[in-house]
Amino acid sequence: MEELHSLDPRRQELLEARFTGVGVAKVSTFLLFLSFHVCQFAGGSGPGTSPARGIPPVVRSSPQHSLSNPPVTVSLFALWSSDLTVEKLTAMENNKNSDLEKKEGRIDDLLRANCDLRRQIDEQQRMLERYKERLNKCVTMSKKLLIEKSKQEKMACRDKSMQDRLRLGHFTTVRHGASFTEQWTDGYAFQNLIKQQERINSQREDIERQRKLLAKRKPPSMAQTPPPSLEQNKRKSKTNGTESEAYDAFVCYSLSQAEYHEQEEIFKLRLGHLKKEEAEIQAELERLERVRNLHIRELKRIHNEDNSQFKDHPTLNDRYLLLHLLGRGGFSEVYKAFDLTEQRYVAVKIHQLNKNWRDEKKENYHKHACREYRIHKELDHPRIVKLYDYFSYNFVLIGCTISCHAVLEYCEGNDLDFYLKQHKLMSEKEGRSIIMQIVNALKYLNEIRPPIIHYDLKPGNILLVNGTACGEIKITDFGLSKIMDDDSYNSVDGMELTSQGAGTYWYLPPECFVVGKEPPKISNKVDVWSVGVIFYQCLYGRKPFGHNQSQQDILQENTILKATDVQFPPKPVVTPEAKAFIRRCLVYRKEDRIDVHQLASDPFLMPHIRKSVASSGTSGMAVASTSSSSNSSASN
Repeated sequence: MEELHSLDPRRQELLEARFTGVGVAKVSTFLLFLSFHVCQFAGGSGPGTSPARGIPPVVRSSPQHSLSNPPVTVSLFALWSSDLTVEKLTAMENNKNSDLEKKEGRIDDLLRANCDLRRQIDEQQRMLERYKERLNKCVTMSKKLLIEKSKQEKMACRDKSMQDRLRLGHFTTVRHGASFTEQWTDGYAFQNLIKQQERINSQREDIERQRKLLAKRKPPSMAQTPPPSLEQNKRKSKTNGTESEAYDAFVCYSLSQAEYHEQEEIFKLRLGHLKKEEAEIQAELERLERVRNLHIRELKRIHNEDNSQFKDHPTLNDRYLLLHLLGRGGFSEVYKAFDLTEQRYVAVKIHQLNKNWRDEKKENYHKHACREYRIHKELDHPRIVKLYDYFSYNFVLIGCTISCHAVLEYCEGNDLDFYLKQHKLMSEKEGRSIIMQIVNALKYLNEIRPPIIHYDLKPGNILLVNGTACGEIKITDFGLSKIMDDDSYNSVDGMELTSQGAGTYWYLPPECFVVGKEPPKISNKVDVWSVGVIFYQCLYGRKPFGHNQSQQDILQENTILKATDVQFPPKPVVTPEAKAFIRRCLVYRKEDRIDVHQLASDPFLMPHIRKSVASSGTSGMAVASTSSSSNSSASN
C-alpha cells in the first residue's frame, strides 16, 4: 500500500498540498498574534500617531527580518489595511481545515475504490486465466473425442469395405507386357445372379423346345393341314418297310385337344414364372450395381485417404481439425473438419502444389486459387455454399507444398452427379425444383456488381443438402468463374474467353469451342446452356450431346459444334412445356439464346403464370365448345 502511494504522482501532489496548508496555518496563527500586539501598540501611541511610527524599531528597521520573512511583513500590512477580525479569520481557518479534511477523506475513498478495482481486475484476470485453461481443456477433450470417433468410423468403413470386396468385387492388378493395369472382378453376389440368369435362360430354351414338340402333336381339328389318314400311314409304312414307324406317326397325332391345351397352359405358366423371376433378378442386379458404385467410390476414397499427407488429423491454423477425406480431384483434397472456435463442422479444401513445378506455375496456381476465394468470399446467397475463411499456408511436406486452404460450409448430402449415377433420372417436378433453385442463384450472380459467370455448372458442382432430389441445393466450385467487370465485359459482344479448353465439355455451349485468330466471346448465356443440359440429364438419364463420349472424343469429333438440334427420346414421357424450356436453353447461336435474366422470368419456372396460361387455355376451350354447340343447335 505504501509503495502504491509513493508511486502515485497525484498522491504526492496532495501530500505536498497538505504540507503547505499546515505551514500556512502556522503563519496565519503567527500573524494573528502579531496583529493583536500591533493593535495594542498602535492604540497606546495615542491619537494622531502614525501606526508606522508605533511599530517597534526591531520590526520596522531590521532588514534581516524583512528579507527572511517577507510573507509575514506583507500579511501584516494586509491585515492593517483590511477590516478582518479575529473571528472571521478563525472561521476562515476552520472552513479551510474542514475542506481539507473533506478532500483528504475523498482522496482516501478514491484510493480505497482504486484498490478495490485493482483487486477486482486481478480477480477477473485470474478468473479469465482459469476459464482459458478450462476452455483449452475442453478443446483438447473435444479434439480427442473427435479424433477417436473419426478413427472408429475409419475402421468401420474399412471393415465394411473388406466385407464388400468378397460380395461386390474388387480391383486386381493385371500385367500387360511391361505395364500393370487395374481390372475389376465381380464378387459372389454378381456371380450368383449371373448363374441364376443362365439357369433361367436354360429353362426357357428347354420350354421352347418342348413347345415346338407340342406343336407337332396338335389335334387334327387344330392342325392347319389335315393329318394323313391311317391307310395312308400304313401305305407309307409299307413303303418304308415297317409298320412300327407308321404306328409312331399315328401316335404323334393321337393327343387330344384337352390334353394339348393343358400342356400348353403349363408351358405358358412356366414361362410367365421365369419372366417374373428374371425381372426380380434384373432388379436385384440394378440394385447391386448401385451398391457396387458406392463400394468402388469408397475404395477409391480410402486409397486416396491412406496416401494423403493429412491422414493423421492435423489442426490447420490452430483452429480446423481435419477428420476424414471427402474427396480428391486434380490438385486439391476436400476434408471434413471441425472448427474448434465456432464449434461446427466445415469442409476444408486443400490445394497442393507439386514441388517439381516451376516457380511461375506455382505462382499462377496460387494466384488462381486465391482469386477464386476472393470471388467466393463476397457471395452471400442461400443457394450458394458459403465460404467462411481462406488463408495461405507456406508449409512444405514430402513431395508437395501447401499454399492455400479454403474453409467452406459443410453439407451432409451428396452431389447431383452421384444421385443421377444411383437413380439414373428423376421426375419432372423434382428436376424442375432443382432448376428453379439453380436459376435463382444465377440471377443473384448477375445482379451483383460486378456480375459473375460460373462457367462450370454441372451435376458434380450442385450439392443436394439432404441427399435427395426433393430438397434444397447449393452451388459450389467457383474455380473457373469469370468476372464481368467494365474493363473486360461488353454488353453487346460479351467478354473474351481466356481459358479455352478448361471446363466440362458436355455442359459447355458451342461458342466455347470456336477456334480462330481471336478468343471467342462469352456471356452469362454459357450458364443458360449448362442449365438446359442439366435439366435434360435429370429427365432422361443421359446427356443430350456426347453421352457416351470422352472429353477427348468430343473435342476431336466436334460434337458440341455439331449440336444444332436437340432430340428427345420417346420415354420417359415429358411434358411439352419442359421440352420447350430445354429447347430455349439449348439454342445453338448465342445471339438467339436467352440470357439469365430472361431465364429467371421464363413461364416454365413461374407456377402462377403457368396456371394462368392453363386456365386461360381451358376457358378458351370451353368458349370454343360452347360456340360450337350453339352453332350445332342453330343448324338443327
